[in-house]
Amino acid sequence: MDKKSTTRKSWETLGVPLHEEIKSAIKALNFPTMTPIQAATIPQLINKKDVVAEAVTGSGKTLAFLIPLLEILKTRQIEQKWKKHEIGALIISPTRELALQTEQVLVKLLVFVMGISRLLLVGGNSVEHDLDHFKRKGGNIIICTPGRFEDLLSRKTELNLTASLKSLEILILDEADRLLDYGFQKSVDTILSYLPRQRRTGLFSATQTKQMQDLIRAGLRNPVLVSVSVKDKHSTPELLENYYIVVNNNNKLAALLSFFECEEVKKGMLFLPTCACVDYWSGILPHVFGTKIDMPVLAMHGKMKDKRRKILDKFKGLSKGLLLCTDVLSRGIDIPEVDWVVQWDPPANASAFVHRVGRTARQGRQGSSVILLLDTEEAYVHFIEKNQRVKLHLIPDQSNDDSSTSLTKSLRDLQKTDRDLMERAIRAFVSHIRAYSKHECSLLLRVKELPFAQVAHTYGLLQLPKMPELKTVDSSSFDNTDDVDLSTIPYKDKKREAVRQEKLKIYKDTGSWPGRKDKTVKKATEPWSLAKQKKLNKKAKKLKRNRAKEGHGDEPAKKKKKTGGVSEQEFAELAKDVALMKKLKKKRISEVQFDKAFGIV
Repeated sequence: MDKKSTTRKSWETLGVPLHEEIKSAIKALNFPTMTPIQAATIPQLINKKDVVAEAVTGSGKTLAFLIPLLEILKTRQIEQKWKKHEIGALIISPTRELALQTEQVLVKLLVFVMGISRLLLVGGNSVEHDLDHFKRKGGNIIICTPGRFEDLLSRKTELNLTASLKSLEILILDEADRLLDYGFQKSVDTILSYLPRQRRTGLFSATQTKQMQDLIRAGLRNPVLVSVSVKDKHSTPELLENYYIVVNNNNKLAALLSFFECEEVKKGMLFLPTCACVDYWSGILPHVFGTKIDMPVLAMHGKMKDKRRKILDKFKGLSKGLLLCTDVLSRGIDIPEVDWVVQWDPPANASAFVHRVGRTARQGRQGSSVILLLDTEEAYVHFIEKNQRVKLHLIPDQSNDDSSTSLTKSLRDLQKTDRDLMERAIRAFVSHIRAYSKHECSLLLRVKELPFAQVAHTYGLLQLPKMPELKTVDSSSFDNTDDVDLSTIPYKDKKREAVRQEKLKIYKDTGSWPGRKDKTVKKATEPWSLAKQKKLNKKAKKLKRNRAKEGHGDEPAKKKKKTGGVSEQEFAELAKDVALMKKLKKKRISEVQFDKAFGIV
């Protein structure tokens, strides 16, 4: 594996020639020097090598594959012009935000490079829209997410995408370790099966995984492995300072507020464990920030779909603000001027820690990160230092008992005025606990050691929800609000409240909530003798059908329509059949006699 330093070099020292159009683009876009990852990988890809590149986040990986990609396509263009529907390069990204960001950089380069077109294929548009767009305008460079491109490939249309891929020169997997995990691996494998083997491949990521090593062994021809690390051998950017706070009284909200009051955070990102947590805290934080913390709060997670682009663009345009998000924004996204990355919880896996904190201190800028830890989680500091080579420094928690108690009361008061907030709190708490129980580092971060009562107080829960994880937990320290009838808490939205009141009225009249299975209502029972007779009858009919199929009868038994009741005559026939079966079982009659009595022969 080639080890490279972090010293920047001029483009004149690249060692391979570049077309004049590409040189003009580099000069016009003001890229005076190459980052180490660019200097290490660009010559290798241009010289027809497969490359596996590992470098810290914010190190310039996007240009490291776009420059050689354009050089390769331009070289082929001189010999033979690219047709509209010929795909020469395919760039696969794990999220639409990262794909869009890559396209934005590519568009700036293509202003100077003539005769090469590009197309973005991600969720948000219909599949038919994307097919029509490719049919009309084509695309020599495709930037896509794996799910959407797999969908397009598998569709049988007049537009043959498989044929368009025959001219593929280069494949790029951006954030390759993420693309090769369980969430995307099936889609990526399907896409790879459509691609020609005679191509160049580049895998780019900040971390490597076993899946990447498997792909390297199976699909890459004599790959060059390039690893770029900073001087102190940390896996995070050189100008990034990483901190942690051990939370007093296990109230992370109090610790978070005291942190924002003490630190001058201009633009921050707060990573939360689940989409439900983002939904809840985005509704709560503007209230608890009040006038003490003057900072707009935005929220974004994977389930928002079409809204994500608008929210991200809005946050990029703010000079000050806090973006609440999940790991959908943990990779590759470059947001200018983010000075703090805050993590509510340890992420699901250790590599995600590196990707999260990499949203700051990008492209040589300074930045800071902090993670909030409970008393039971403090061992994570040593773990992340050994596992990911990230050194964390302690920041004391400035919150106290009074602030924790006051915040819990404030959250409960808010929930008592709006049922929507109360329901969001419950969903957030439940999803948080379940996400924690699936942590990759479960030997260190054990869900059984979580202080459930204190965590519930942090969320401001009025009552503990019923969930399996709480069955064996001592919840005596949780302060129930027995004085509140939860059914009386209204929605602030008048339409939702009107619908709820109608359902509540029906519930009071009937004892069951409309549209919901009432588990307390038992299924109507029937006499034991009737149930036994039905069971015996079912067995007798099955035996009759089986014997008919085995050749003991000329025709299989005909199916009879089921009726609602059972007559006395049918009871007599059932009793006779059961008696015959018992005689056959006890060998009092032969099978021939049984068949004759049953009417089979």
